[in-house]
Amino acid sequence: MPTPMPTPSASPSASPSASPSAAPPAASIGLGPRRVAWRALQAVAAGAWADAALERELARLPLAPADRALATDLAYGAIRQRRLLDAWLSAHGRLPAQRQPPKLRWLLHLGLYQLLFMERVPAAAAVSTTVELAKQGGLGRLASVANGVLRSVLRTRAPLAAKDPLAALPLPSEPVEAFGLRHSLPDWIAAALLDWLPAERAEAFGRAANAPPPLDLRVNRLRADRDAVLELLASAGVAAAPLPDLADGLTLLSRAGDVTALPGYGEGLWSVQDRSAQRIAPLLEPKPGDRHLDACAAPGGKSTHLAESLGPTGTVWAVDRAGSRLKRLQANALRLGLEGIQVLEADATALPQDHPEWRGAFAGILVDAPCSGLGTLCRHPDARWRFEPAALEELTALQDRLLDAMVPLLAPGGRLVYATCSVHPRENGERIAAFLERQPLWQLAFERQWWPGEEKGGDGFYAAVLRPPA
Repeated sequence: MPTPMPTPSASPSASPSASPSAAPPAASIGLGPRRVAWRALQAVAAGAWADAALERELARLPLAPADRALATDLAYGAIRQRRLLDAWLSAHGRLPAQRQPPKLRWLLHLGLYQLLFMERVPAAAAVSTTVELAKQGGLGRLASVANGVLRSVLRTRAPLAAKDPLAALPLPSEPVEAFGLRHSLPDWIAAALLDWLPAERAEAFGRAANAPPPLDLRVNRLRADRDAVLELLASAGVAAAPLPDLADGLTLLSRAGDVTALPGYGEGLWSVQDRSAQRIAPLLEPKPGDRHLDACAAPGGKSTHLAESLGPTGTVWAVDRAGSRLKRLQANALRLGLEGIQVLEADATALPQDHPEWRGAFAGILVDAPCSGLGTLCRHPDARWRFEPAALEELTALQDRLLDAMVPLLAPGGRLVYATCSVHPRENGERIAAFLERQPLWQLAFERQWWPGEEKGGDGFYAAVLRPPA
C-alpha cells in the first residue's frame, strides 16, 4: 500500500537529538526531516521505490509526527517535480542539472522544492537548511554553489512576487515539451496524453498526477457500517465524508498521519483503499457462498474486498508469485477477521496445469494484472521516471497469458474481470480486443476507463467484465 502523505509542517521541530539546554543554530533547525528526504531522493535515483526508500530512512532517523509529515512531503514532492526542478537548476546553475554531482542535484531539488512549492516555509529557512545539509553531508566545498543557485532563483522571482512555480522560467516552444515541463512528466507520457485526451482533460490529468492523493477507506461490512465508522472518526476529531457512489467507501478530509493509529484500524473496521480500486471487486457481483479467484492478489486490497462481500460462507483463493507480499495480505485478512481467504504462492499463468481440479471451479475470477501503473502517478511519484515504453512489450504479453490461463478455470455463467491501474490503451482495451479475437464466443459485458482528474477523483483504473459462452 503506498505510503500516505501527511500535511507538511510549516514549522518543523528541532532534531530529537538536540540538547535541551542550548538552542541549536538557526541553520540546524529542521535538518532532520530534510536529511531524511535527501537520503530518500538519493535512494530513488539509485533504483529504490519511493515508498520503501522513505520508510527505510524514517526508520533510521525517528522523527516527531510533524517532522515525518514534512519529510514525506519534501521527498514525494521533489520526486514528482523532478523535471521542473531540473529546469530551474539548469537555468541557474553553471552546469545543466544532469551534469551536476548527483548528491548536489538532489539536495538542490530539496531546496528548490521548498522555494517553489512550499509557501509556508520561509525562503531563508529553505536556503540555510540546504546549505547546512551540504556542509554536514560531505558537500562542504559545494555549499557555496547550493547557496548561489537558490539565491539566484529567489532574485529572479522576487520582482514578480510569484506563487506560480513556473513564473520566470521560460517554457519550450514545442507543445509536448511545454506540457511535460508544466506537469513534470517525461516527453513520452506527455505526448501520449495529448494524443489520448482532449487538451482540457490532459491538463486535468497533469494536475492530478502532481496532487497529493486522497486517503480513502473501505468499511469492512462484516464488522461495521459506514455511518458507524464516520461517527467513530468524528469522535476522534478526524473529518471524513462518504463517497457517494461507493456503499462502503469514505474519504478523509484532512491528512491523518499514521493511519494505523486511527480509531477502528486495529479492530479491523476498515482498510485503506483508493476509491477507484473499490469499484473493481463489485464488478464480479460476488454472492454469499461463492468461490472466487484473485489471480494477482498481493498486496490484497481487492481480495479482502471480495471476502467481505462473499461473507463467512464464501471463499477467495488469493494467488500471487510474491510470497513476501502475500504475507501482508494474510496479516490484513487476520486483522479484518476474514477466514475465507486461502493464499497460494504460484504463477497464475500455470494454474490450469498445476491445479487441474480448479477447472470450471470459480464463479468469479479477477485478473488485476501487473501493469505500468500510469494511472497512479500521484500515489507512486517515481513511476513516471522509472517506467520505460519498451517494457510494454513484456507486460502486454504477460497480460495476455494471464487472461488465457483463466478461461478454463471459470465456471459456466461466471464473470471474468480484467483490471489495471493504467491508462495506456495497449494494456487495457487493446488487450481485451485481442482476447476476444482469440475467444470469439466470449462476450464483453462491461468496459470502463477511469482517468485521474475526473470529477469523482481517484486513481486511473481500467476494468472489463468478460462472460463465457452460455
